[in-house]
Amino acid sequence: MRKKIVAGNWKMNMNLQEGIDLAKELQVMLTEEKPNCDVVICTPFIHLASIAQFLNQETIGLGAENCADKEKGAYTGEVSAEMVKSTGARFVILGHSERREYYHDTPEILKEKVLLALKNGLKVIFCIGESLAEREAGKQNEVVKAELEGSVFNLTAEEFKNIVMPRRATLFSAGYDFSVPFDVTIGPTPVLILTGIRALIDNGYFLMLCPRSGLGMKYGMQLLNTMGIIDSDYAYAENYGHIMAKVCADKEFTLKAGERFMQGIFIPFGISRNGNTLNRRTGGMGSTGSK
Repeated sequence: MRKKIVAGNWKMNMNLQEGIDLAKELQVMLTEEKPNCDVVICTPFIHLASIAQFLNQETIGLGAENCADKEKGAYTGEVSAEMVKSTGARFVILGHSERREYYHDTPEILKEKVLLALKNGLKVIFCIGESLAEREAGKQNEVVKAELEGSVFNLTAEEFKNIVMPRRATLFSAGYDFSVPFDVTIGPTPVLILTGIRALIDNGYFLMLCPRSGLGMKYGMQLLNTMGIIDSDYAYAENYGHIMAKVCADKEFTLKAGERFMQGIFIPFGISRNGNTLNRRTGGMGSTGSK
């Protein structure tokens, strides 16, 4: 199975010195406690060359948040893939939802960006996904299909090896495994685990979360909310938005970062057509309202 990659970008935040300080802090942290995954930071252009001078890219990979769809020329304000590569960066994010929405990066433009990034030896972190309005209109599948077909389906198998795409770990299983993002000791005292994961779920389904049966049998581990339930609007909720689990166990044990602790299973559900509603729900299955 391919090793997981955790990549984060800084958007339009932090000046140069603040960016350098954060990168140094991350390097110290991940050198002392190496996670069970590859880590990549993608920074604003002005940070790349300075950070590349000290960053150990065997510990943390370095990437850009975007590159131009032109190789070179009179394109004021643009930064080419060759320029990105010359800083020492190894990755580039392409197709981010903010680039698509605010700067009109179409599939055709992204196709050119992908080809130029690969030509210059960059690994592409290619983002896909639908907007909330497109999901509510039931268009998510056709939107994602068009994004992929228009930008990356022209690539050869060899070129595709440099595209980082999400993958499901196993086929034909009912559940999706959730791993702890950091080392954690679980025992009688409750522990809150923030997964950082959002689930995009088709309407009419919910995600049921259960502790791994092996941990339950061996250590008596349990979810303190009995059973976690997430439904289709939770990914866009303004409260938490990502999946969390509060757990405890009869016997104390430690999980290393990347080890599995919980499983999610998609299950269909029904909604009654009658009954009075008090308010609009904002994630989860519970009701919203004071009475």
